[in-house]
This record gives sequence, structure tokens and C-alpha cells, in this order.
Amino acid sequence: MNSPTLPANVPPALLAPFVILLLLIAFGPLCFPGAWNRHYPKVAFTLAVFVVAWCIFGLREPAQVWETTQAYFSFIILIGSLFVVSGGIHITVKGEATPLANVAFLLAGAIVSNLLGTTGASMLLIRPWLRMNQYRVTAHHVVFFIFIVSNVGGCLTPIGDPPLFLGYLMGMPFWWPARHCLPMWALGVGVLLAMFYAIDRRNYSRAPAAIRQKETASGEWRFGGLSNLLFLAVILAATALDQPPFARETLMLAAAAGSWFTTSQDVHKSNHFNFHPIKETAILFAGIFATMIPALGWLQVNVTHLPQTGPTFFYFGTGGLSSVLDNAPTFLCFLKTAMGLFGDPRAAGSFGRNEIDMALLLGNAKTQNCVLAISIGSVFFGANTYLANGPNLMVKAIADQQKVRTPNFLAYVWKYSIPFMLPMLVLVWWLFFRN
Repeated sequence: MNSPTLPANVPPALLAPFVILLLLIAFGPLCFPGAWNRHYPKVAFTLAVFVVAWCIFGLREPAQVWETTQAYFSFIILIGSLFVVSGGIHITVKGEATPLANVAFLLAGAIVSNLLGTTGASMLLIRPWLRMNQYRVTAHHVVFFIFIVSNVGGCLTPIGDPPLFLGYLMGMPFWWPARHCLPMWALGVGVLLAMFYAIDRRNYSRAPAAIRQKETASGEWRFGGLSNLLFLAVILAATALDQPPFARETLMLAAAAGSWFTTSQDVHKSNHFNFHPIKETAILFAGIFATMIPALGWLQVNVTHLPQTGPTFFYFGTGGLSSVLDNAPTFLCFLKTAMGLFGDPRAAGSFGRNEIDMALLLGNAKTQNCVLAISIGSVFFGANTYLANGPNLMVKAIADQQKVRTPNFLAYVWKYSIPFMLPMLVLVWWLFFRN
């Protein structure tokens, strides 16, 4: 995913459309669900057009709009192609949705997210996860899946989450996250799994005996549409392509088309597959990407004026904004800030400037910890809202499609992010980034 160069002359009033869109996404489904479901495309489109027009004719930044458009289509083609291909793989699970079996499934998902990316793992595993828990599925099953598989689990490789892939493109060694993020990964995943087990154990004990017997005895493991694993491999390989232009997106679209036309209709029916989840995600994120332009521009200009530049600043700064902005460009904004603060000014304008600055950052214990704080902050805090990371909203949309009750935007934050994610995030900071 590319990150655009952001305009410096952003009037603060131009931040309003982004704030308005976030508030409507949060309160619309709660306060006026019928009207919101009918008209959210018009709202997102209107706010996006207003900001884009201002950037082109007011700020004189047409290049910025073009780069943001490219970033958006790269993003939506990636998650859309993964959605189509994963929708062609049907996993019939044995109904062993005991708390320990669920913990094992989520742990496996956290590991797989580093191999397939959080988006790929989420799209592949959410349907079998819901089927596995079909007799007693509740909101906490969806939310902790988002916490662990869609976000925190993917911090060990550049493939795992888009921010880390951007770091790799900026000169971060491929295995650097695995060597340095493993303690945070183990703590974050471990704490969340322990919390999930406590909640799921209580939920399981309250389920009628007949439900528990169904979960432990019904069904068997079966796999359909495994030829789509080849298309999945093509998409993952394509993420590493940067040249020629649009080669990556072309390969992804070709893989999605190949999957769609070669997958049996029975598999799609078994997965209750349709395009509504990706349509909703594409519309909302089109508005988010467009209205986010001035917000990121303002951030890039003003973040360098802040006095605190240690690991704590980078952890909570990157993380806090990654909770409401897309975490990939937020990561890159703070990484460039660190490069400007700690890089070698003699390298300015030279070939390989990013690689030179990255080597300097990673060659010093203090500045390396700042890069680590930026990386963990962007990945972990991306679980705090539905909007911070692409898979979050996709998982919610698929769960809604399967008639699973999911929390709205505010309930997600109030009932789950604050009581469960926040203590884990503070613990990670206390042990690794407070000095």
C-alpha cells in the first residue's frame, strides 16, 4: 500500500468532514439505523467529494488526490480479492467449541495472520469460526477474533499487517519484526486469550447441556474449494510487487476472477457468499480515505512541533491515531517523523535516503525502541475501533450477514476496547516502552 505525500497548508476547518463521518459511523446505526443504512453511501460520497474538491481547487494539491486514490484502490483491491478467494474456501468444522478449543483456534489464527496477513487470515477463518460456535455465538466471539486474528496477531512479519509492510519498503529488514516484536506479540496475544477464556468459560457454563453436547459431538472437519489456495498464494506474492505500475493490482484482480469463475456454486452457497460486506466496506473506506487527507496532512505538519519524542510518545501517538485513522499511513507519518528527528541530515536528497535513515534508527538501542513503539502501536491499537484496520469492518459485515449480533461502533469501544484492549495496551507500554 502506498502512502501519499501530504499537503502542508491544511486549514483546521477542513478536518470537520472527517470528524463528521466518524461521528455518523458511530452514532448513525445507533440513533437512526434505517436512515443510515439507506443513505450512508450518499453521506460518504458527499463528504469525500467536498474534501477532494477543496484539495484540488483550494489547496492546489491534485497530485495528493491522485496518490490517495491510488492508495485507496490498492487497499480495496487487496481486501476485495482476499474476500472473493477466501469466500471460495469452505471449511466444515467439527463442533468442538469448548473454551479451550476456541483458544486454540484463535492462537492458530494469530500465527496464520503472519503468513497470510491479518486480512487474509480474517477472511479465511471468520466463517469457520462462526460455524464452530454457531450454537452459542455471541458478540465476544466476533470482537476477540478481531482483536487477535485481525490485528494483534499480525505483528511478526511484514506480510502480517500493512504498516509493517510499509516499514519493510522503507528499509526495515524482513525478519526484524520477528526478532524484536515477539515478546510484545506473546504478551498481547497471551493476555487477550486469557481474557477470552475467562469470558468464554462463563458463557459455556451457562449454555444448556444440549447445546454443549452439540458443540462437542456434531460435525466433522471437511474442506472444499482448496484450489483457491493457489489464488491466495498469487495474491500474497503480488503484495511484494511494486513495478511495473498496477502489476500488483492486476494480479490480484486476476486471482479474484479466477477464483470466482472456477469455484463451485455449492461452495459459495455453503459460505452464504455475496458481495454486500465488501460493498459496504468499499463505500465507507472511500469516504474515510478522502476525508482523511487533511487530517493526515495536519498531523504530519504538527507532530514535529511536539516536545516529547521518546518511545512513550511514539507508542501512544501512533497508537491513538491508529485507533481512528487507517493505521498504515499513520505508521508511515510517525516513522518519517522519527527519521527526520534521528536520521542523518547529510543523507538528505541522496540515493537510498530511507534505507540510510532506517539503518541509523535500528542501529541505536534508543531509536530502535522508537521504531518498535511505532510498529507495535500501529498494529495493536488498530483493534480499538472498526475503522482502524480494513479487516475489522469486513469481519463485522460478514458476521452481520450470518445473523450474528455484533456490537455497534460505540458498544465495541465501550464494552470491549476499553475494558479489554486498554489494560493490555497499557501493560505492553509499562513493560517495554515507558523508559
